[in-house]
Amino acid sequence: MDESAERTVDTSDAAEGKLGPRAARTRNAILQASKQLFLDRGYAGTRINNITDACGISRAGFYTYFRDKREIFNTLGEATYHELLEVIGALDDLPRPASRADLEGWIRRYFAFMDEHGAFILSAQSGPSDEDVRVASNRMQMRVAFLLGVDLRGRQKHPTAAPEALGLAAQAMMDRSWYHCRAQQLPIDEDDVIGVITDFFVAALAG
Repeated sequence: MDESAERTVDTSDAAEGKLGPRAARTRNAILQASKQLFLDRGYAGTRINNITDACGISRAGFYTYFRDKREIFNTLGEATYHELLEVIGALDDLPRPASRADLEGWIRRYFAFMDEHGAFILSAQSGPSDEDVRVASNRMQMRVAFLLGVDLRGRQKHPTAAPEALGLAAQAMMDRSWYHCRAQQLPIDEDDVIGVITDFFVAALAG
């Protein structure tokens, strides 16, 4: 069976809200398994049977919830993007000026976000290769970097001229640090890493 075969299945957010508890758990299990498989095997290397095996469901069961793995990728991407915007928005809610404890608390919230979505974020580079996906992904990444950078620049004593560069550098530092601590489980204390990141934030804002 062609993995990209169309199925007349409604998998919108509204449809998800109509699912019973058991169906909702199955749908979430598919998303969670796919997220990890995309990280471990890459998007292209993940097949429907890998997902169904990981969830313990049949292919027919899979198609009850999703048309194909592309729809899973899109669903994960939309959820990740919207929650990331919420995390960035929470930074804007911090006092001005923010204390070191305020900044550390926000960085810990970012790490908690990565606990949920980091596997997808780090695997997204191996997602669908068509141009529309690449353009949409780049647009979302730049929007997040710009919003983060604008907030940080607004707190700097000597504002940077390129907020998107500031935001991108800050986000990259947190993403890679999370990956090495949580995904690779390198022998380093996470609290120490978060403390160092916080010091970088404090220094960047102090100028």
